[in-house]
Amino acid sequence: MQTDLMTEAGAFSEEERAAVYRAIMTRRDVRDEFLPDPIEEDVLWRILTAAHHAPSVGFMQPWNFILVRDEARRKAVWQAFSKANDEAAGLFEGEKATLYRNLKLEGILKAPLGICVTCDPDRAGPVVLGRTHNPRMDSYSTVCAIQNLWLAARTEGIGLGWVSIFHDADLRAILGIPDRIEIVGWLCLGKVRELYAEPELQVKGWRKRLALEDLVFEEGWQGPS
Repeated sequence: MQTDLMTEAGAFSEEERAAVYRAIMTRRDVRDEFLPDPIEEDVLWRILTAAHHAPSVGFMQPWNFILVRDEARRKAVWQAFSKANDEAAGLFEGEKATLYRNLKLEGILKAPLGICVTCDPDRAGPVVLGRTHNPRMDSYSTVCAIQNLWLAARTEGIGLGWVSIFHDADLRAILGIPDRIEIVGWLCLGKVRELYAEPELQVKGWRKRLALEDLVFEEGWQGPS
């Protein structure tokens, strides 16, 4: 029976399904192709609203979104990234090292907006429905918010790049983030003219997309032990 607390659970129309799947299949991690044009406020808030409607364990909604437009602050974040990126480059050898150093990772400076996404583990108190036996569920919920944000950005023609190469303490110092708050990632957002048809790391020979049939198991684990 339909009530004011319920909504229709039927399938989307063919056109609606196609739009959802197109957003998923054409979402890309943008690294260097950002335009300087600012994102309109109504577009930005639609994207953030989509992120805020992500699923969260115990409905704890542990995320925060720190919007950073200031050029000097974004430059400080880039300097923190650059230091960690130089360290990361030293971990690769041979052809991979050359390929890594040739990747253009300038989104922090080029994108007009940076968003630091954080997770507050205390938002719903010490005991959270669904987190009683896995304390990482709040972090996983925050990652769901990032995925929502990413797909919404794609539908708005906004490129997004997720930066994870930095020392936690450096980003905390720049943005004044308390120690108890988990930093999940730095997102670069901005308009772009075009996107790669396939993930950039696949296009540039870093890694191929795995075959789905090799990743789907029936009734139990069937991979390497």
